[in-house]
Amino acid sequence: MTLLPTTPSPTHRSRSGAARARGVLVNLGLGLVMLAALAFLLPSLMGLQRYVIMGGSMEGTYDLGSVVFEEVVPVEELRVGDVITYVPPAESGIDTLVTHRITEIDGADFRTQGDANPAVDPWTFQLTAATQPRVVAHVPYVGFAFMALADRGTRMAL
Repeated sequence: MTLLPTTPSPTHRSRSGAARARGVLVNLGLGLVMLAALAFLLPSLMGLQRYVIMGGSMEGTYDLGSVVFEEVVPVEELRVGDVITYVPPAESGIDTLVTHRITEIDGADFRTQGDANPAVDPWTFQLTAATQPRVVAHVPYVGFAFMALADRGTRMAL
């Protein structure tokens, strides 16, 4: 009668260790994906809107690539010093969203300025809707991931 050894060979052990390491990495990866999905969905579930800072006009406060989270508030609640995201008036020549700080409210007219800009914006505007998003929080640099995902080639590679 021949007895077989009960301890695994060294080769078997290293494969088992490699398999365990691979399993740990897969679990960590899945955990990170779940955390990212939760971070992506949670603000929406809390009623917040999110915008990626795509320019440098708010550098020092909200750097390029930051994600700002905004609550929707009645326009009457806006105050000088609040940061809002809006589309400037047509005569400004800017047709994209801008995130700037309110520097002046004169009746229904608003004036803003980017924190990194030396002067106030050269336009005034009115907010025609009853509500307006106002920045309440931000996360630096996370927006770069959103920017990358906006590129079709990057999405296809992932």
